[in-house]
Amino acid sequence: MSGKKRAAGTITVTGHGTARSVPDVMRVDIAVETRADTVAVAYGGAGERIAAVTAALRAHGVRAADIGTSRLSVRTETTWQQERGAQIVGYVADAALVVSLRDLADDADPGPAVIIAAAVAAGGDDVRLGGLTFGLADPEAVLVTARDAAWENALAKAERYARKAGRALGPVRDIAESAGAGGPVPQLRMVSAAAGAAESSSVPVELGEQEISAHLQVTWELAAPESERDAD
Repeated sequence: MSGKKRAAGTITVTGHGTARSVPDVMRVDIAVETRADTVAVAYGGAGERIAAVTAALRAHGVRAADIGTSRLSVRTETTWQQERGAQIVGYVADAALVVSLRDLADDADPGPAVIIAAAVAAGGDDVRLGGLTFGLADPEAVLVTARDAAWENALAKAERYARKAGRALGPVRDIAESAGAGGPVPQLRMVSAAAGAAESSSVPVELGEQEISAHLQVTWELAAPESERDAD
C-alpha cells in the first residue's frame, strides 16, 4: 500500500546567463564648430569643414550609407556689458556626423584609428570628437548563447531546491524572459589629435568586449521523487 500522496506544488526560479563577443561595429561622433562675424560666413565655414571630413571618410573606404548628419545649427555668441547688457559678438555654426565603421579587424587597411585620424586632420582646428560607442552587427547570435546559459542556470537552481525539498521537477509551466546588453562600453583612449596629423600618428583604439546578458524566470511543477512514484 502506497504512502500518502504529496500535494502538488510549483517552484519558480530566476536564471542569469552572459556571453561576450568582440564588437564589430564602431560608431563615432564627429563635429565641426566654426565662428564668424555673420551667420552666412559661420554657416558656410561649417559646411566646408564637414564636407572635407566627409570626403576624407569616403576616401578611406567608409560607405555613404554609414555617414549620417546628426546635427546642424547656428547660434549667436554673446558677451555681457555692464551698461549695454548682452551684446552679440559673433555666430557659431555647428555640424555633426554619426559615422559607422565596420572593418575593425587587426589587419584592417585602413583601420578605424587611421580613418578617425584622417577625419580629424581634414576638419582642422574646428573639428570636435564627441566620443564613440561599440556594438554588434548581429547581437542575436551572441544572445542565443546567453539564453542557453540562463536556462542552465535556472535549471540547476530548480533541481537543487527540489532535491532539498524531497521532490522532483515536473513539467515547465511558465517561462518569462528579459534580455539586454550590459557591461562597460569600451571608449577611445583619447578623443583629440593635432590638426594635420599624419596617418602614422593616429591614436590607438581598443575594442574590448561587448557583453550580452539574458534573464529567465521559470516555473516548474513539483512531483514526488521517482522512488515514491514507483511505489505508487
